[in-house]
Amino acid sequence: MPLRILGISGFYHDSAAALLCDGEILAAAHEERFTRKRHDESFPLNSVRYVLEEAGVDVDELDAIAFYDKPFLKFERLLETYHAFAPRGLLSFWQAMPIWIQQKLFLKRALWQGLEAAAARPLKRRPELFFPEHHLSHGASAFYPSPFNEAAILTVDGVGEWTTTSIALGSGRDIRVLRELAFPHSLGLLYSAFTYFLGFKVNSGEYKLMGLAPYGSAGSAAVSTYKERILAELVDVRDDGSLLLNLDYFDFPVGLRMCRDEKWAALFGRPRRLAETPLTQADMNLALAAQEVTEEIMLRLAHTARKLTGSENLVLAGGVALNCTANGKLLRENIFQRIWIQPAAGDAGGALGAAYAAYHIGMGGARPAVRESDAMRGSYLGPRFGADEITRTARRHNAVFHRPESLAALCEEVSGYLAEGAVVGWFQGRMEWGPRSLGNRSILGDPRREDMQRKLNLKIKFREGFRPFAPAVLEEDAPLYFDMLDDSPYMLVVAPVREELRSPWLEDSGNSTLLERLYHKRSAFPAVTHVDYSARVQTVNRTTNPPFRLLLEAFKRRAGMGMLVNTSFNVRGEPIVLNPEQAYRCFMRTDMDYLVMEDFIFRKSEQPLWRDAEGDKLPDPD
Repeated sequence: MPLRILGISGFYHDSAAALLCDGEILAAAHEERFTRKRHDESFPLNSVRYVLEEAGVDVDELDAIAFYDKPFLKFERLLETYHAFAPRGLLSFWQAMPIWIQQKLFLKRALWQGLEAAAARPLKRRPELFFPEHHLSHGASAFYPSPFNEAAILTVDGVGEWTTTSIALGSGRDIRVLRELAFPHSLGLLYSAFTYFLGFKVNSGEYKLMGLAPYGSAGSAAVSTYKERILAELVDVRDDGSLLLNLDYFDFPVGLRMCRDEKWAALFGRPRRLAETPLTQADMNLALAAQEVTEEIMLRLAHTARKLTGSENLVLAGGVALNCTANGKLLRENIFQRIWIQPAAGDAGGALGAAYAAYHIGMGGARPAVRESDAMRGSYLGPRFGADEITRTARRHNAVFHRPESLAALCEEVSGYLAEGAVVGWFQGRMEWGPRSLGNRSILGDPRREDMQRKLNLKIKFREGFRPFAPAVLEEDAPLYFDMLDDSPYMLVVAPVREELRSPWLEDSGNSTLLERLYHKRSAFPAVTHVDYSARVQTVNRTTNPPFRLLLEAFKRRAGMGMLVNTSFNVRGEPIVLNPEQAYRCFMRTDMDYLVMEDFIFRKSEQPLWRDAEGDKLPDPD
């Protein structure tokens, strides 16, 4: 009989569920996509129902359930930390304890109750429970589905139970932890503190900090001064990448803020930026300094991992592994011959890693000795919706659509719209697993157009104008446009634009404003070229996503470039769309020109006057 293992993450942020059958990933999903609550922390009820239904597995057929960390060990850390900092943190203590006493200390009960709710009946039998440590779940999520039989494993995040950074060696079905860094000394929390100080929301604004950093004046005295102060006062970085935070400057161990605003303001000579206020050059310079320090620490950790393991392969997980700029620097450093990054590297991916750890370590499940590619199925592991669901959505809204006679005809038609400057919502197949849209829940545009970044940011996504967009490019064409060292199927690596394709920079770039730099044409494909001539690249191969591949090929025949702008199908403050109803609502509430759901094409100008029964107010920005 096959071994069926359900992995769960939840109760902190980014709840999710994943299902393995004999070590093969059958399905995985983020709870936020169902509930429409960003970073939903509740028990992943909808995700559990989905993965079981997708696999045709009854809840009573499960052999094991794996939760992505050890709650009692985390509780121990909380109590010891509050005790160490007492009497500081009393308010935080009183806020945290009720939920621990009511729920998190009784996690087994919560899991059984959640499963019974998913099944809508009492369980006939209780499967075996596993609670791998948080960083083991991260490491397992990176190593076991990777194409490597042996690899160094580097996991870096905020904090799990105690561990904030770990280096391990994966070999076959075994993972051996070699070195760990303990709370409160954390690269992830250091980066989140800068996210907070620069006016962005922790646990979701880190992408914004990364996107803002290239607007800093690279090599300037201002950035150098900021870096010197960071390394002299905030963090002591050792040669091996380990670090010690100066806790006089931080409030996160027991407080309600990430850092002590007044001490940071004195250190950097400027107050904390308030959310939604204008960005200054000082903000950009500080963001760049924080990013450069992060990259240096990651490089030192990678060198240590190579030295400790002797492996030529590296796998990455944990929230910091989603820092695409640092990943690109790591690739170009050539510390390892090959690097693979879990596309759901954050806490949601811990659900998958917990299931893998239970299967291979807890239950002795075998692992293929040789694997030609990774086991992630392109990360297309979520729900799919067919013609019936799309037709019902269209009828509900009296929507007008047409259906081309073939996929090839559809791609030819849509490529023409894109080449004319249209913005297209593209909804196909199974939803992506991880925070990136990879061509199944995407908004697409022509990367050659100088106005495309502005249009997408301000009229479609309703987000900050400085944020860059990513290119999806035919795998074999990527080296024509970017200095690529490897494929990047999961949009997790930043690569430089080739020198000969760059446009001259502003003559007075040092004194130009953010908007002047933002709207200056930087390359032959300005919509996806960041101000530092970089891009977060997704390479699309011939087998993983046939519809998206055909569209890129059709666009290449029409426009001479096998590349499109690819951004997630959502607006600011909302999760990526899950189903046809959400996709149509997002389409009608924004300035998208076309919506393509499977083989249905909706033209905005043909739709009836939009009346949103739920109100047309967008969610609060995060």
